[in-house]
Amino acid sequence: MDSPEPPVALSVIIPVFREEARMAALLAHLAELPAPGGAEFLVVDGDPGQRTLAAIPRGAARPEGAAPPVLVRLASGQGRARQMNAGASIARADVLLFLHADTRLPGDAFALIHAALADEQICGGAFGLGFGLAGEPVGPGLRCIAWAANLRARLFRAPYGDQAIFLRRDCFEALGGFPDLPLMEDLELMTRLRRAGRKIRLLDARVRTSARRWEREGLLRCTGRNVLLRTLYHLGVGAARLARFYP
Repeated sequence: MDSPEPPVALSVIIPVFREEARMAALLAHLAELPAPGGAEFLVVDGDPGQRTLAAIPRGAARPEGAAPPVLVRLASGQGRARQMNAGASIARADVLLFLHADTRLPGDAFALIHAALADEQICGGAFGLGFGLAGEPVGPGLRCIAWAANLRARLFRAPYGDQAIFLRRDCFEALGGFPDLPLMEDLELMTRLRRAGRKIRLLDARVRTSARRWEREGLLRCTGRNVLLRTLYHLGVGAARLARFYP
């Protein structure tokens, strides 16, 4: 007879699509973070071939000499919103953290989340944005982009998905989860949250996100496109139309 899974206070939901080269490092990073009350990691693969799930090594998220966090592998339909909703639907914790595969959390991330949610008026929140995984150079252009993104998030209370958004489960479910959009699902969820009068807390601690997209496409081109797409979305252009311009 299988023993029951240990209780967890935090569910980390990681939507992936052909991220097999990054998963071992990400799970090792997560396993090293202190997790008050326990944590589970749900890797949700939107690739029909499930290449990322197949690449997760045996014993991943298991630091030597420590009890392993719970690791759940899940296949779903393609699309980040669908993947995150699929993970949330089977997550066991009352606190959900949505994490991109190319993002790394600060060392005390889980404790900071629990501290923020100790205030019952707070529905959720996010971290500050920073760039640069191990070995990646971060020049003044990327620092300027991070500064502008953090200022925008604080002014409009609408953090990006790569800032590691976290939410209470009851709040997430009351909002209907992430809208089934091919793009802007994080922006739309934060807009709904704000309209519902729910409060979020933006933490000073920063995540570190890979700059691979900016480096591949160029800082000006990538930033300009993102600003344009976001502006057009606010003006009523549908996410499905905008997704054609976002690789």
